[in-house]
Amino acid sequence: MSRGFVKEDDQEEVPIVPQRAYLPEGVTNFVTRTGMDQLLAEKQMLIHEKDNLSSTNENEKRISLNLINAKLQLLNNRIAEAKIVDLKEQPQNEIRFGAIVTLKTEANSNIQIFQIVGVDEADIAKGKISFLSPLAKALINKKVLDRITLKRDREDIVFKIMDIVYR
Repeated sequence: MSRGFVKEDDQEEVPIVPQRAYLPEGVTNFVTRTGMDQLLAEKQMLIHEKDNLSSTNENEKRISLNLINAKLQLLNNRIAEAKIVDLKEQPQNEIRFGAIVTLKTEANSNIQIFQIVGVDEADIAKGKISFLSPLAKALINKKVLDRITLKRDREDIVFKIMDIVYR
């Protein structure tokens, strides 16, 4: 039967699932132990939400279930591809994935602290930047007292690396 003969109420609504943080094709999904724990906690939360789904309307329940299942599928793929980086194995005097870096802006002497983390764990409000970000890429392999320049449209920002810590 053609779609023209199906009542609108009978058509299944396809849920729109927001994509996870961008990870280019072929790039390893590096995560910290904390990042993996967050992904696993998110999975448990979605499973709990799925198990406790209640609605008097069967159509709404089915749509909600489809949305949760789609989110779970994306999350399971991200977890399966994740590679946990052991921060104890990183060179402690050099910036690599997982490093907590203290930077001093040369123009105004502002101090900022960032940790280089996986794409799902990144949260600039918490000082966590993705290893794919321009700042993280500029910092990789640098050491204390090195300077880096972050290219900007209007004005480049020069940072001096003050400290490197792994926890």
